[in-house]
Amino acid sequence: MEYERRRRRLLRIRGVSVAWLPPLLLLAGVVLLDFNTGERFRIVTWIVLVPGIAAAICGVWTTAAYSLLSVVTYVLVDNAWPDQYQAGLADFLLVALGGALAALAAVVRVRHERHVGHMRDIAETTRRTVLRPLPPHWAGLEHAGVYLAADVDARVGGDFYDIQPGPHGTRVLVGDVQGKGLGAVEAAAALLGTFREAGYHEKDLRTVAERLETRMRRQRAHTAALGRDDGDRFATAVLISFPGGTPDAIDVTNFGHEPPLAVGPCGVRELPSGDGLPLGLGDLAGGPPPVHRVRLAADETLLLVTDGVTEARDKSGEFYPLAREVSRAVRADPRRTEPRRLVRRVRDGVLRHSAGCLEDDTTIFAVRRLSGDAGAGGACGAGGVGGVVGVDASGRGGGGE
Repeated sequence: MEYERRRRRLLRIRGVSVAWLPPLLLLAGVVLLDFNTGERFRIVTWIVLVPGIAAAICGVWTTAAYSLLSVVTYVLVDNAWPDQYQAGLADFLLVALGGALAALAAVVRVRHERHVGHMRDIAETTRRTVLRPLPPHWAGLEHAGVYLAADVDARVGGDFYDIQPGPHGTRVLVGDVQGKGLGAVEAAAALLGTFREAGYHEKDLRTVAERLETRMRRQRAHTAALGRDDGDRFATAVLISFPGGTPDAIDVTNFGHEPPLAVGPCGVRELPSGDGLPLGLGDLAGGPPPVHRVRLAADETLLLVTDGVTEARDKSGEFYPLAREVSRAVRADPRRTEPRRLVRRVRDGVLRHSAGCLEDDTTIFAVRRLSGDAGAGGACGAGGVGGVVGVDASGRGGGGE
């Protein structure tokens, strides 16, 4: 198992395990101190700590060996003193009992580690099944993403993202299913499955959005029919299309999600916010949200995050200032607009701001056109950094700005 392999890498020097060394050093230290502190201060009984340390960091058989070695060493060291200074039978029983309990503790610990490792491997497999691995350069896009689970033991939640190339351009989806647990994972998997099919076959982005809305409502009806208490789930999401033959614009529809940020050497700007209801609640608004055509310069990177980023708090309760921190980072080093560097910078900033205590699952995803596919970048303040282009009801761009 992957978790077992990671555990074996602990306490290693040049690939060789040294987990056995701390108990041995403790054993040698107790013996030396016992012989050098005089007959009025005997510490040989402290040897009971040796199997206890072994139980915490060594395997079962190594712990059992140290338990036996401790008993033998105790007998030899104690008998080396005159009768009137020997620790006696009571301390011998203490060392023997401590060794037996240490071996039992090692058995329990190792079984628990194997169980936790098995569960983590299952969670990791589930996560990779839902969030399929993506080539770093794919479908004319360069991207980078990171997923951080609020529950470090589970490592799985309802955040999702994907890229789907197709004959009508490349589509990107980033979202967050409400709630946690396997129910959220099921909903995320259902939405991603629909996105991969509709994103490839459907010409209009609005139709893709309608298919996602329908899928989320079907998922809710299915879970409600099963009698589960998560039949009212919804999902926020951002659906983006990089149309072929339009290198300076993208189409965006936002289902109540955090607004994407366009990050470039000229600074950071916010794309259309979540002017629609989340997926699964579209019937309350009469349909999916509108599709906006937005100018995007060749040197700009789209940064999409879930609310685990924007709602990360520090000790004083302040939220993480995403746009401000990204702007500061890009001003200091324009190379941080690269997706990989940008994602790493935001990840480190969120973890530092929250002191590593995330209250919600966190996804950070950055994507931009490859330089060979993007066309010329716009100058700061020019049309390449401009706002929304008119879009008709079908999602196709109009002529005005």
